Amino acid sequence: MLLEDDQWSDDVIKILGRTDSINVRKVLWLCDELNIEYTGEDWGRGFQSTQDQHFIQHNPNATIPVLIDEDLVLWQSNSIIRYLANQYHGQQLYPMDARKRAVIDQWIDWQGIELNNSWTYALMHLVRNSAQHQDPQQVEKSIQAWSKMMLILDQQLEKTAAYVVGEQFSLADIVIGLSVQRWYLTPFAKPDYQHVAAYYALLSQRAAYLKWGNNGQN
Repeated sequence: MLLEDDQWSDDVIKILGRTDSINVRKVLWLCDELNIEYTGEDWGRGFQSTQDQHFIQHNPNATIPVLIDEDLVLWQSNSIIRYLANQYHGQQLYPMDARKRAVIDQWIDWQGIELNNSWTYALMHLVRNSAQHQDPQQVEKSIQAWSKMMLILDQQLEKTAAYVVGEQFSLADIVIGLSVQRWYLTPFAKPDYQHVAAYYALLSQRAAYLKWGNNGQN
């Protein structure tokens, strides 16, 4: 979406969404990694409602984050981080080479589809205390699915012995690194995935991850 005349349109990137949202933190972490200047505005649970008509005009899904960069409006966190890497000299995290980029995109999409869907029921029960997620069998099913996805990640990290796609930190680590934080903070008995643990420790050497990832927020 392109803005024509809007109160949010200015020369500094604006990010709409509460900073305890995992999807908002993807964007904030990347901004810090790339030294992108931005301003934030709290929207969502506990703050301004995303059902507000002004917000809906910018994102009809009423979800966060929303990024406004001059006359450009973007929603969907993974689209936003890809745009920022492309627009603001993030090629070290998101290379132009088609094959390297495809592998990064593969893991970004895996997180958004396979990994994210696996944890939903367990997270809503164990962390959010949702009244609609109280079936013990469904909780256990979700935990098992989540553990299976994390095993896939553990096996990948065993191969790379560093970051998700290799020796270099990439855009895939932004989305998966936050997912690893969620894995460790959600209270249930977990398999001992040693390569995931080593990856978590490696990410925790990054100042931006300590600020937006390993910061106690689920």
